[in-house]
Amino acid sequence: MDRDQFRSIVSKAKVGIAGAGGLGSNCAASLLRAGIRRLVIVDFDKVSSANLDRQFYFHSQVDRFKVDALKENLLAIDPNAEIATSKIRIDWENAGRIFAGCDVIVEALDDAKEKAMLIETCLRVFPEAHIVAASGLAGIGRFEAIKVIHRGRLHICGDFESETSPLSPPVAPRVGIVANLQADTVLELLLASRL
Repeated sequence: MDRDQFRSIVSKAKVGIAGAGGLGSNCAASLLRAGIRRLVIVDFDKVSSANLDRQFYFHSQVDRFKVDALKENLLAIDPNAEIATSKIRIDWENAGRIFAGCDVIVEALDDAKEKAMLIETCLRVFPEAHIVAASGLAGIGRFEAIKVIHRGRLHICGDFESETSPLSPPVAPRVGIVANLQADTVLELLLASRL
């Protein structure tokens, strides 16, 4: 398969991204650069200066809503991309509406309860869609421990043990690796379903 065939396949997909922090913002940029043209991005938070060490934002965007700043950054990569955004907190009532029509949904949330809620809701509401989640990305080093586990329509990227703490914060290299592994998993799923 050449580059044009690849892009033709992935450009037809619609990908939802729950969370526009370190995982979601970097995953979105990688997906767009790979040829995904339609994204649905949801996050209620604003960019802070503390986010700039690992998220796809710039100093001039501090205090702006993440989804607005991210859309601006993504459109700078591909001005013709179709990027729908919502400035809300995802819950079990609105997840089905927000991500309707998405082929794959990327879970990029911080809170463990919100992660579980989103995964359970999407697996129940969207019987055809795949969910690409993350677990374990804090700290530095130990890149060989990062992998993907496939469980039916649920695909989880990470090392499955590294929890964020004051002594083990999320740092750009590992966050970026997991975000890009999520993007790569999305692309694999899309190609497998269309070949």
